[in-house]
Amino acid sequence: MKDTLKLAVVGAGLVGERHMSAMEQVDGVTLAAIVEPHQKAPCGAPVFATLKDMLAQIKVDGVVLSTPTPLHLEGGLACIAAGIPVLIEKPLATSVEEAAILAGASQKANVPVLVGHHRRHNPLIRQAASMVKDGAIGDVRAAQVTCWFYKPDDYFEVAPWRKEKGAGPISVNLVHDVDLMRHLCGEVVSVQAQLAPSKRGFANEDLAAAVLVFEGGAIGTITVSDSIVSPWSWELTSREYPIYPATDQSCYLIGGSEGSLSIPDMRLWRHDGETSWWNPMSSTSMPRSTSDPLINQIKHFAEVIRGNEAPLVDANEGLRTMQVVEAIQVAATNQSLVKITCAAQDSI
Repeated sequence: MKDTLKLAVVGAGLVGERHMSAMEQVDGVTLAAIVEPHQKAPCGAPVFATLKDMLAQIKVDGVVLSTPTPLHLEGGLACIAAGIPVLIEKPLATSVEEAAILAGASQKANVPVLVGHHRRHNPLIRQAASMVKDGAIGDVRAAQVTCWFYKPDDYFEVAPWRKEKGAGPISVNLVHDVDLMRHLCGEVVSVQAQLAPSKRGFANEDLAAAVLVFEGGAIGTITVSDSIVSPWSWELTSREYPIYPATDQSCYLIGGSEGSLSIPDMRLWRHDGETSWWNPMSSTSMPRSTSDPLINQIKHFAEVIRGNEAPLVDANEGLRTMQVVEAIQVAATNQSLVKITCAAQDSI
């Protein structure tokens, strides 16, 4: 029987609670500590006021860092210095510069840093990635991403930082979709973008659109808004998190030279016979399996700690995604074409 791994959760907010719930459903791991000021201990685990206190008083095998993003750099570096593998919630850091520091420190110390882009652990995305890689739609030519939803006013009232610059839907929400487009379509080499200021009077944007050019020549369009009433977002279409009411729509379209795939309904469209707009099209609804990606992510984290698997989304992956998100913000603000070079810290 595998030795039980002792995991700690730093930041017991909504996301931290989901990680703790996932740990309860994974064999071979246990919640050994929680870091959260002024919180009583749930599940019988000891609670510490700071990460420094926890590291000084208890030995853990891994840390899930689900603190606010500005605390990721300090917390991540503390775990790396202690030689403890860490899963850091998305985005990896507040800037590409900080993300590069974490990626470099992880590589230099040979301590795994995983990034919480949990959608990659969803069986739907695993299947879509496999289909694209295996040529089910031919050469990828285009991608279309819709990330539209309406956040109610109380979402912002309970956490006023969500109204500030840098906390708009580009950074908070679009980072997930950008990561999946990189995963499905390849690296992004250039970006152009537009944004619109918040109609609620906040300091950030509430609407943005971008054109992404991928290294293989494909072009992607992506739009995001937290002030549009719509059924087309991953949250409402994937059935990934029951708190969101599900729709029967899709939010991603991947177009290829031989067919197209809609996600997450997983319908593969191809022409009957010769590939020609004169010939009828038919769709095949691909068989779909479902499982909780957060549980899958904790299982994977445990196997990384044990040395049985390499990180699916390591710090370099988180860094590359952040580089694209930051390029969207710069392109929209400066009305410029932003070119992207590989940000991996292979030489550090």
